[in-house]
Amino acid sequence: MPPFDMSLVQRGARLRRSPFHEATQRYWPRGFTVYNHMLFPTNYADFEEEYWHLLEHVTLWDVSVERNVEVKGPDGARFAQLLTSRDLSRCAVGQAKYVLIIAPDGGILNDPVMLRLGEDHFWFALADSDVLLYAKGLAAYAGMDVELAEPDVSPLQLQGPRSKEVMRDLFGPGILDLRYYHFVETELDGIPLVVTRTGWTSEIGYEIYLRDGRRGTELWDRIMEAGRPYLIRPTGPSDIRRIEGGILNWGADFTAEHNPYEVGLERLVDLDMPGHFVGREALRRIAAEGVRRRLVGVEIEGERLDFNATEWAVLADGEPVGEVTSAIWSPRLRKNIGYAWVPVERSATGNRLIVETGAGAREATVVAMPFVDPQKRIPIS
Repeated sequence: MPPFDMSLVQRGARLRRSPFHEATQRYWPRGFTVYNHMLFPTNYADFEEEYWHLLEHVTLWDVSVERNVEVKGPDGARFAQLLTSRDLSRCAVGQAKYVLIIAPDGGILNDPVMLRLGEDHFWFALADSDVLLYAKGLAAYAGMDVELAEPDVSPLQLQGPRSKEVMRDLFGPGILDLRYYHFVETELDGIPLVVTRTGWTSEIGYEIYLRDGRRGTELWDRIMEAGRPYLIRPTGPSDIRRIEGGILNWGADFTAEHNPYEVGLERLVDLDMPGHFVGREALRRIAAEGVRRRLVGVEIEGERLDFNATEWAVLADGEPVGEVTSAIWSPRLRKNIGYAWVPVERSATGNRLIVETGAGAREATVVAMPFVDPQKRIPIS
């Protein structure tokens, strides 16, 4: 029988469109996925072509699928801290933080970028999951005076080495003073925005949060016009670049079944903070006992591999010991790179493994991450 025709997968109104959906259609997206119950354009050209354009010029992509959970009210700060293991008392108004939302058993429910808009006002820009429902359930029993909602907020990402020039032309030279992981509330031609110095590419970049969903096409066109002298083009997310940069994808590389110590994100856990967060005692116990598995970087030998659509089995001494979650060919490294879950005793750099890829068994080696720019100098520059 022929393979199933994916174009027959039904769509309908329950799959929401972003405020930029109509504008993106003019550029002929080649594919969509569904993320946070919303249609998400994956690419407009060959993935490697988009990767090189990101590295050399400037790209614009619709990330409205990063739906935000808004926390505000008299107990907003206390409740926001209840969600995450990172000490929010160290986060100033106007600052963003990469945080983990922790389950009672210490698992990671999400890894959003959090923006602090006021002393008791926060946005959590989410990966693909239903954290708003979790937060509402938690609030029902927390006994705090807090309001939770999904605000009318839709981010775009402007990424690449020439993004600064586009931002300067849009907002004036003062925008270039914006520090990494900080943001400013502003407007463009009367369109209300929040502009952050963040991104999901490990390149220089910004996120532009639209605060009025009726003006999506207007904002998109204004940015594309400003970017024309710098060869701007719309793209989807670059899995090549995010894997090179050691950026993880919640739901693919780790889930609620994994804890921060296994993933290598223990820097985002402050067990001694003055505030309380859900899962604190579980993480304290995990830290004391140690973990049995880790997520590591791997180089997979042989010819170019296409991005994996399913997990690949990892073998050692002929026995299954783990799985590769994300793997892809890096055009500039000329290597297949990715992430793998392995037992702790197999996680040391230099350890040899076998990966059952879609193209057959390949030898692999555990290596340090990130694969490119380990000091993260590029996005900060």
